[in-house]
Amino acid sequence: MIDFKQEVVEAIFEVGNGLDKEEIESLIEIPPSYDMGDYAFACFRLAKTYRKAPNLIAKELAVEIDGGDCFQKIESVGPYINFFINKAKLTKTVIDSIRERGTEFGSTDIGQGRKALVEFSSPNIAKPFHIGHIRSTVIGNSLYKIFKFQGFDTERLNHLGDYGTQFGMLIAAYRKWGDMEAIEADPINELLKLYVKFNEEAEKDESLKEEARYWFKELENGNEDALELWQWIRDVSLKEFNKVYNLLGIEFDSYTGESFYSDKMPGVIEEMEQKGLLEESEGAAIIDLEDYGMPPALIKKSDGSTLYTTRDIAAAIYRKEHYNFNKNIYVVGSQQNLHFKQWIKVIELMGYDWADDCVHVPFGMVSLEDGTLSTRRGRVVFLEDVLEKAIASTLKIMEERNPDLDNKEEVAKEVGIGAIIFQELFNNRIKDYVFSWERTLSFEGETGPYVQYTHARANSLLQKGNFNPDDAIDYALLDNDDEIGLIRLLYKFPDAVIDALDRYEPSIITRHIIEITKAFNKFYNSCPVLSAEKELKSARLMLVYVTKMVLKVGLGLLGIKAPDRM
Repeated sequence: MIDFKQEVVEAIFEVGNGLDKEEIESLIEIPPSYDMGDYAFACFRLAKTYRKAPNLIAKELAVEIDGGDCFQKIESVGPYINFFINKAKLTKTVIDSIRERGTEFGSTDIGQGRKALVEFSSPNIAKPFHIGHIRSTVIGNSLYKIFKFQGFDTERLNHLGDYGTQFGMLIAAYRKWGDMEAIEADPINELLKLYVKFNEEAEKDESLKEEARYWFKELENGNEDALELWQWIRDVSLKEFNKVYNLLGIEFDSYTGESFYSDKMPGVIEEMEQKGLLEESEGAAIIDLEDYGMPPALIKKSDGSTLYTTRDIAAAIYRKEHYNFNKNIYVVGSQQNLHFKQWIKVIELMGYDWADDCVHVPFGMVSLEDGTLSTRRGRVVFLEDVLEKAIASTLKIMEERNPDLDNKEEVAKEVGIGAIIFQELFNNRIKDYVFSWERTLSFEGETGPYVQYTHARANSLLQKGNFNPDDAIDYALLDNDDEIGLIRLLYKFPDAVIDALDRYEPSIITRHIIEITKAFNKFYNSCPVLSAEKELKSARLMLVYVTKMVLKVGLGLLGIKAPDRM
């Protein structure tokens, strides 16, 4: 596909103005309106070279620059040179590229030969997989797809929270009040009851906290009873989690959790000692980070037990040795910002030059309309319930609007789940938000179902029009403003994907495909397709086809299905 921005760079460079191509590119802007051109070049930097006012320079250069057949016109406005893309050339390059590349349109090989790890979801075992977990889960899954789409050898890691003092609590609670049959029948709810009860009782009886610490230490020391109980709790939890992952259509390449690194931590701590990083503080082992504007990193408690920091450092070192990654991405809530800054700094102080390849991708928190989520107090909204309710609500709508639709249940699942995912990925990931059933299950406005329905509408048009993707078309016929507006957005889709990768921000794709959807519906309403004369009909059907293809690619990168019928 022609890179028109680079064509602008080349055209300006050819007139010889003392700027290299990189400098020229940095001065190119996108005008606020297409009436002012597709690209604009600011001439302020050339004032010293030409010893003239920027508006005079722009006027002279606009005459000298040869844009070839890529540009319809080049004109100066004040200190800017405005470039107007040749619409027929734009239409041809966009349509030909999408026809040729199909579902690979927008992909590149920039990740060729590079390894990317994406750690996401990572729920704590024995705790509910609640609505708060959806953010890490769907953001991480989308980033995995985006990196893979750009040629990276990408792995999905689910770093299960299967270690820590909370398991001392659960072991102690189970030994006091546990019922194996009840837990087998309803694992997460029953384990949650035990966890909540233990915390309630521990507020009255401080000795229970000591008991929890004792059992976690026993777990670390390899106590057989503690290990057997822990393994059973892990297995029943993962079985429940997989129900949610199956609904979301998400898989993982590794479920290696915190426990996996327990035998690797002594070696890491010894390495820190040898490198003179550890200090003693009230019996605990710390690394002083005051020089870097951070509180000390606690590496080992006074009782000898380890912490998240120690385990994350051990995990990062293991991953570098095992995968030799180029990117090690962690999709974890913004409340862990300090934690990640600390342990990544420790990795750097240990002398590892790959510390900068460890990237924390934070996101905002979810709260309920009547307050914050709290597993400890049992205040949660189960994610499985949210997904099932979304599917049921969608099915009800479909039975009212299209009762004869084939595979209604399957389509309801695709649309209901898509609605949840799309809402999560629509806003900038760093924003906090309040979970609302009403908003989540609304299919009006800028939503996933709106995009999916447009994809299905496009498919219906192609079927009714007996479309053949191999048909030759006259590109020049697509010159209506609404047609060109849609083509411009299709042209920019690959840039949106790259931008999403560079900024670890799937919402860039989400919002771009919403704009494509709006533009398509505007085109559909203003430009008759099936009733147009033969050649124009063929050209417009081709535009419908390439739009459908890009919507499918965009939805796929978000982890959302694109139904052909709704």
